[in-house]
Amino acid sequence: MSVKQALLALLEQGPRYGYQLRAEFEQRTGSTWPLNVGQVYTTLTRLERDGLVEADGADGEGHVIYRVTAAGREEVAAWFTTPVPRTQPPRDELAIKLALAVTMPGVDVGSVIQQQRSATMAALQDYTRLKRDGGNDLAWGLVLDSLVFAAEAEIRWLDHCEARLRRAALEKPAVPAPVDAPEVAR
Repeated sequence: MSVKQALLALLEQGPRYGYQLRAEFEQRTGSTWPLNVGQVYTTLTRLERDGLVEADGADGEGHVIYRVTAAGREEVAAWFTTPVPRTQPPRDELAIKLALAVTMPGVDVGSVIQQQRSATMAALQDYTRLKRDGGNDLAWGLVLDSLVFAAEAEIRWLDHCEARLRRAALEKPAVPAPVDAPEVAR
């Protein structure tokens, strides 16, 4: 997720200080990806250094207000019109866990898959309930749709992993029974 571009996009709608940006980001994404306010201010400092935002004074409580610059607007426009690259997929803890589990002796990979499937099904049910109860907030609805589709895809992938494990077990060559050594004549 690009915090940098998200903050710039929010600043395009008007000047804000860090905590306002954090609250606005979390409101629009349903707090799915919470931001640390320190991360917001660190990002604002970098954006200011790079000429994409500038401080616009302070409010009555001393909060530094930031506004987007022309270069920042160009950055946002480029972000919205450029596809998200898939060349460097994010680390997927579940894929890493299963890749290691199948190579470690004594790990019940089937159990790992079943536990994850149960957790993902519970999450899917929660997301579905949130969609049903969420009203007509388009931004939050899109985030929920993404979470639902990702959970459904994960369940399909877990089913696939389970099927591959079964096939691999069937294809594994049987270990021959030990042959008794011939008795040596004395």
